[in-house]
Amino acid sequence: MSYIQQKALIVKKEELAQGIFRYTLKNSELVSLSRAGQFVHILCGEKTLRRPISICSIDKENGVFDIVFSAKGEGTHWMSGQNKGDEYDVLGPLGNGFDTDIKGRVLLIGGGIGVPPMLCVASEILAPCDAILGFGSKDAVILEKDFKAVCSNVHITTDDGSFGRKGLVTDLLSEIADRQKYSVIYACGPAPMLKAVAMIAEKNKIKCCVSLEERMGCGVGACLVCACKTKHGNIEQFSHVCKDGPVFNAQEVVW
Repeated sequence: MSYIQQKALIVKKEELAQGIFRYTLKNSELVSLSRAGQFVHILCGEKTLRRPISICSIDKENGVFDIVFSAKGEGTHWMSGQNKGDEYDVLGPLGNGFDTDIKGRVLLIGGGIGVPPMLCVASEILAPCDAILGFGSKDAVILEKDFKAVCSNVHITTDDGSFGRKGLVTDLLSEIADRQKYSVIYACGPAPMLKAVAMIAEKNKIKCCVSLEERMGCGVGACLVCACKTKHGNIEQFSHVCKDGPVFNAQEVVW
């Protein structure tokens, strides 16, 4: 795993929805190393712990990449206070990404703040792909136009039915999986959603890979903050989401 620690210049800032920000950062060396599914670890002012943020898009030609995050905690609130011309101290790219060299059709599933990293996959994947994106309400819907630019079909669900289809992404997945043949499902979002996606994929005999969201300390596998239980055969063990993931084969995750 190759990663660097460097400054990344903020060249664009946009608030996509209330409290959800999209930043475009410039660092050609970091971009050259990055691929879909990886993340960066950003130093938040004088905070001890960095914040892991998934890479939303990669533009190798211009040496820029996008991140999207929700300003919920103290660290991400600090991040959202930075503006064009400021710099982030960035460690990355970190983790193992998704395999984008796929034959057949791919279904991408994102829930909430797990939606942005799936856009990077959609932009880089070589196979045709569809997407199911889940949000709490219409006010939280982000990146719809971006997904429609790179996916054949984009389905939106909201918990309250204020936009798209009312319900969970898994409700729609159950229907689509019955009528459309997919080679693989890639998903990122809350753990309960990923567990349900994994069960539906297994039932329909579709390979499934998930990107796990965990709190992290170091980001490089030196601490145990992001440990998760996985299994290989009948043997269970602890893996690091930051180093061994964040992308795992769904059948290897002990939910």
